Amino acid sequence: MRTGHVGLNVTNLDRSIAFYREVFQLSVLRESREGPRRFAFLGENDAIVVTLWEQSTGRPNYGAPGLHHLSFQVASREDVESAEKRVRALKARVYYDGLVPHAEGAASGGIFFDDPDGNRLEIFAPTGMEAEKAPASAAPT
Repeated sequence: MRTGHVGLNVTNLDRSIAFYREVFQLSVLRESREGPRRFAFLGENDAIVVTLWEQSTGRPNYGAPGLHHLSFQVASREDVESAEKRVRALKARVYYDGLVPHAEGAASGGIFFDDPDGNRLEIFAPTGMEAEKAPASAAPT
């Protein structure tokens, strides 16, 4: 079993489509901008990766049960670095000081940041982060 896609509530569909297309290099596969069912399905080729639903207000409450963060794996550290440039160009909130390993000495790691609605996101590579310092040595990043 594996995750098919992830659906996120957003406050502004146009802004979120632009953000996810730019950061994750996804295409809009299907969308509706009519009435109360404003949504967009974004993905690669014909595979849906994330769906955006304009049906919320406010920001996520990370003190309540629910999504902690949404993680996307890429092939290499270079891919993470490229994504980091796109994230920073959009002036998204970036956690830590850029690229970090998942734990002290771990090969895997990446960048953690927020989308425009405060949904916590990660882009990581399985290798290439060994020389980076973890922000918390006693727990996962």
